[in-house]
Amino acid sequence: MEKIYEKAMKKCLKIALKSNGKNYPNPMVGAVLLDEKGVEISNGYHKMAGTNHAEVNCINNAPSNTDFSKTTLVVNLEPCSHFGKTPPCADLIVKKGIKRVVVGLVDPNEKVKGNGIKKLQENGVEVIYPFMEDECRDFNKIFIKNITQKKPYIAIKTAVTTDGKIGTDTGSSKWITGENSRQFVHKLRSNYTGILTSSSTVLADNPSLNVRYVKGKSPVRIIVDRNFKTDFTYNVYKNDGIRVILATNKNIDAPKHVEVIPFKDFDSFFKDLYKMGIYSLMVEAGSTFVSEIIKKNEADFLHYFMAPKIIGNGKSFVENIKINDINDAIKLKTNSISIFKDDILIDYEFTKNA
Repeated sequence: MEKIYEKAMKKCLKIALKSNGKNYPNPMVGAVLLDEKGVEISNGYHKMAGTNHAEVNCINNAPSNTDFSKTTLVVNLEPCSHFGKTPPCADLIVKKGIKRVVVGLVDPNEKVKGNGIKKLQENGVEVIYPFMEDECRDFNKIFIKNITQKKPYIAIKTAVTTDGKIGTDTGSSKWITGENSRQFVHKLRSNYTGILTSSSTVLADNPSLNVRYVKGKSPVRIIVDRNFKTDFTYNVYKNDGIRVILATNKNIDAPKHVEVIPFKDFDSFFKDLYKMGIYSLMVEAGSTFVSEIIKKNEADFLHYFMAPKIIGNGKSFVENIKINDINDAIKLKTNSISIFKDDILIDYEFTKNA
């Protein structure tokens, strides 16, 4: 049955994506109900925070004449065991008399963390876990970072030449990559709750940091300007219906649409953003600011666009990071490689993050 369960788990992950961010701050979860021969009876996913979980929707979608005592429920995350905005899914599974549950990943939430599995087992339900654990963990990496560290999942986006430069010594950097790559960046932006930049980038480039080239929701614009060197005439502060957050140490009189928060350090800053509903961030900034985040071990992911160009002397992707022993290098894991006409996008995971 392992192949059947694998197929069902892949279906769970596929349908869970339909939540399209409406599930936050909850995880993306899908569930598939199988009969005794492994044929799918029904499926369901968690559509929106505060509504029925995937297991409940899957069970409710099953035909009224379903004999649950002969069924197997496949779900990519451990069924909950506590009362929140909805009742415990584990209780419903037990009540329906479902024979077996295949769980992809134990829920890292301290309120669950094995208790759902324990409740099922204590009530005679066979539980197979973890199943396709790595895939299920990667699928909900944003939720896992949120729930374990109370911080947003942080991805850095950069565009470099083949020799690793983000611009020339004179500051010339538009455009390193081609149009196809730049369009895809807008798609990436729409996948994140917020987009983070620094005052230096605002002053140098006056970016808009919104989604224009593709259909999608613009992320919350977040600017770190510790000494408030910018002003509210820059594009990032535009009152265009997109939420704007400014982190500064100065006492300023900001427009009503700009939320101002203090900046102490990155640890406190990211925890504050999480409390403000920022669950994932894409960083688009210069090498100094990006290096600060990497040195503090705050980065989780790297979108690394590389163009087939060489400029020699120029500004590097990172600065002020000095490694003397190659064994101490900041390690990355290649997630995927994509080609956009001439440019290459390599997606990396930072492997040293907790």
